[in-house]
Formats: sequence, C-alpha cells, structure tokens
Amino acid sequence: MELPKIALPTNAFKRAIAAGEAQIGLWSSIPSNYTVEILAGAGFDWILLDTEHSPNDLESVLTQLQAAAAYETTSIVRVPWSDQVVIKRYLDAGAQSLLVPFVSTADEARAAVSYTRYPPQGVRGVGGTTRATRFGRVRDYARHVQQELCVLVQVETKQGLDELEAICAVDGVDGVFIGPADLHASLGYTGQTEHPDVLPVIDDAIRRIRAAGKAPGVLTPNRALARRWLDCGALFVAVGADVGILARGAEALAAEFRDRGAE
Repeated sequence: MELPKIALPTNAFKRAIAAGEAQIGLWSSIPSNYTVEILAGAGFDWILLDTEHSPNDLESVLTQLQAAAAYETTSIVRVPWSDQVVIKRYLDAGAQSLLVPFVSTADEARAAVSYTRYPPQGVRGVGGTTRATRFGRVRDYARHVQQELCVLVQVETKQGLDELEAICAVDGVDGVFIGPADLHASLGYTGQTEHPDVLPVIDDAIRRIRAAGKAPGVLTPNRALARRWLDCGALFVAVGADVGILARGAEALAAEFRDRGAE
C-alpha cells in the first residue's frame, strides 16, 4: 500500500528572521498543553517552550507542540542543555526550532548544529516513524529536514561575548539569543537583569550579531527595553513570560480589592 504524501511543514519563523522581519514572542514555562494552547492563539509570532528552567520534560513538550499546532504561532523549544541525545529526542517529537542554552564558543555552536543534522553533515540519529516525519508519511524527510530546522544558540557569558563573531560564523546557526540574566551574572551582577553597565553591552551584542549576518534575540518583560533592543536590530524578542503574567496579574488583582476593603 502506498503511503499518503505529506509535505514537510514550513518554518515561517526561520524564513521571517532570515528576511529581517522582527518576530515578537512570549516565554512559556508552565508545563501545560492547555496554557500553551491559550498562548498560541494570542497573536504572538512565536512562543518559547522552556525545558531548561521549568518542570517541562519531553512528554509535556510533545503535548504542547500538539496543542500549538493548530495556530500560526511558531513553537521554539529551549532544550535543557546542548546534548546530542536530548536534542535528537525533541527533534523526533516534531520540534523544528530549537534554542540551545549556554553556548560560549564556536566549537560549542558547531556541536549544537551537528546534533540537528544527519550524517555526513552531523551526528543526529535516524528514526523512521516519528512525529517529525508524520509517522513516515513525509517523503525524503532526512534529505530535506534541515531546510526547515532553525537552530538558535544562547550566548550568556563574557566568553560568549568575546567569541560572538566566531559563533555567528558557524554554518547552521540561524540566530543568537542574548540571555540577560546569566550574562549579568557572568559580568558580576548576579540577580540583576537591567543594570546600567550591562544594558549597553547587550545593545552592542545585538548590533554585532546583525553585522555578522545572523538574527539577534533577547528576552525582557520591560516594554521600553524591548523597543530599545528592537531599535538596536533584534529580530526575535520575547516581551513577557506566562509565569510572570500570571503571578503579577494575580497579585495586582488581589491588591486592588484588598486595598478597596481597607478603605
């Protein structure tokens, strides 16, 4: 019996950042397919499904990818580490865009890319009837998949800043994300994300990434900073996070009526 022919899904996010079109996103750390479905329909260009600093795991991310699939928003998975086995499993689950944390050298960036490529270009293990291949229904998946895979690496150390151009020069890196919290810590400002000595460093990093021909990204819930970094040339900017929106919104609502009761 001849299998039905299904096309490989197009990665709209990858095409947009390659064309220099700014993409606005939202961070998602709540390990729930239900909340992801709410976010996916909210109108953001992309949502980040985080597995580094959240209780998310492969199985929960799988259900989140399924929940978001009905919407135009691109799902990006931040893997917990640059690990060959971990990356293989998220790709097989159907993730087309990955953010790889804590990349500080060109060699680390090359390794991350190699984990997403089949031999001879890389070392990704070959699986047949996976969700990524639509259970074997995407013809020639292994030959064409890298056209739709988007690899983003996260620079969040002083060493990474020192090697930024070399990291950007790695073939297969589509974008470089600046991690403000860890970068602040690396520069001696642990626990801060908006120190006046570090913000110009981030400005400069964004401009350097654009000058190197790659897409810069960053996360900030501060709307003024988000606009500042878009003006610097950032092409994928997360302007908030689900946990922060829920926590601060709930606190504000509670405070409003608690204060009213005290009148």
